[in-house]
Amino acid sequence: MTLNQDGMDQPHAVAAELARMYPDAGCALVHENPYELLVATILSAQTTDERVNTVTPQLFAKYPTPRDMAGADVEEVAQIVRPLGFHNRRSQQLQKMAKSLVEDFDSKVPSGRADLESLPGVGRKTAHVIMGNAFGIPAITVDTHVGRLAKRLGWTSATTPLAIEKDIAKALPGEDWTILSHRLIWHGRQVCHSRKPDCANCALADLCPSAQI
Repeated sequence: MTLNQDGMDQPHAVAAELARMYPDAGCALVHENPYELLVATILSAQTTDERVNTVTPQLFAKYPTPRDMAGADVEEVAQIVRPLGFHNRRSQQLQKMAKSLVEDFDSKVPSGRADLESLPGVGRKTAHVIMGNAFGIPAITVDTHVGRLAKRLGWTSATTPLAIEKDIAKALPGEDWTILSHRLIWHGRQVCHSRKPDCANCALADLCPSAQI
């Protein structure tokens, strides 16, 4: 194992540099409680966090609790989320999720992965977002940015989110998985772009086996 001048291996050195670069990294979805984060995360599929944040204020004002959403007119919900696309599917998904929260969890968002994944519209990635950001349970969220950077950094050669997650966990075990995910996402958005990474201006270039400078 190669160590840098501070005695850290490459994954830990990358994590330390990301912490220096993005001290304020965090969840980009605006929310005030686990329910709001769950709704916003479900809506974020196939769109951007920024676009989700444009519709959730109205959505949360009209349906502030799972019971409100469960009893909503699904067509009215669809009109609010229409700007995100797939509005009929999204509105039905939200209502089904809310009904499950009311009926199975006494209107409270569960903190465990298995319980979260039992909710309509919630997969492993969404469950990890909720676990990490609403309940402080360390969890790696493998979105397109995290998967791309993990490969470029040499942490994984896997092609599935679950396998990538496991490889990242092996490279960087510990309690910082949630914030690491955010920092990787921020770096992917700002520097390590999908089509043309800005390696010449990347502070991780010396640590990255894929850097082209």
